[in-house]
Amino acid sequence: MKPTLNFDPELLLKAQGVKVAFFDVDGVLTDGGLFFSESGESIKRFNSLDGHGLKLLQLAGITPVVITGRDSMALRVRLQALGIVHAFFGTEDKRPAAEKTLATLGLDWSVAAAMGDDWPDLPVMRRCAFACAPVNAHAEVLAVAHHVTALQGGHGAARVFCDILLVASGRYGSLLESYTQ
Repeated sequence: MKPTLNFDPELLLKAQGVKVAFFDVDGVLTDGGLFFSESGESIKRFNSLDGHGLKLLQLAGITPVVITGRDSMALRVRLQALGIVHAFFGTEDKRPAAEKTLATLGLDWSVAAAMGDDWPDLPVMRRCAFACAPVNAHAEVLAVAHHVTALQGGHGAARVFCDILLVASGRYGSLLESYTQ
């Protein structure tokens, strides 16, 4: 099966060589809405396309990292199900968490990508080789993103980001082929 996705070559050059991808949660992996049960428990809705994209990144040798300002059992369960081992919860100052991950992996900002939607994501996005935002991100984030998805956070935007990284890595076609045989 021949891939149907087609991204701008200049965009793919920006994303080429990425080894680690940082993700915000609220507004990126979710739609940003906050739901609370009567007992005060946080309830989140995740998009399965985004989740599969995170799994594909791992298969392609790109490490997904979640850095979020909030913490919830729902998020922890979802990340565990996806096999995400690098995650930081309740982290408003996201740059130190990203730098710690880069040091742990023996990488630097030149092989990093990030997807965020609001001001706390800017310090990471501005340092990465490739930055992406969902269409419903804050204006300041849209201004620094190398690519803005046509989809909103929690509605497949993170999958678009993953697909760009997979195509840029040269692994998209072989991964697609493995699913269509």
